[in-house]
Amino acid sequence: MTSAKEYDDIPGTFVFDAERSRQGYHINMFCMSLLKAENRKAFKENEGKYLDQYPLTPEQRDAILTRQWNRMLELGGNIYFTAKLGATDGLSFQQVASRMTGVTEQEYAQMMLNGGRSPEGNRYKSEQKKA
Repeated sequence: MTSAKEYDDIPGTFVFDAERSRQGYHINMFCMSLLKAENRKAFKENEGKYLDQYPLTPEQRDAILTRQWNRMLELGGNIYFTAKLGATDGLSFQQVASRMTGVTEQEYAQMMLNGGRSPEGNRYKSEQKKA
């Protein structure tokens, strides 16, 4: 990302803005290609070869191949598009979200039933550095 924005100080998220959209265009086009059964099949047969169709950065390619969900978002992926990759892997959105938050699927479900993560002590990255 080239320009700092006030919302970059929010921990645990990557705001999908115009800049991040441009950065992740090819990640998102890859993910959207997975809407077609023949593309899912080709991807699962040889993931690396399938990704060669897209001019991804080495970091983007690695994040996809190693299923680093948060890193894909950091590198410009949109959660709604990257969910297509999760579905291709046979994962529900809840399963992907639990992996993104570092908790089990059951813990994630309970956290959501309880209203999500507590904002206490988790408002700004800059405040966490002071503590």
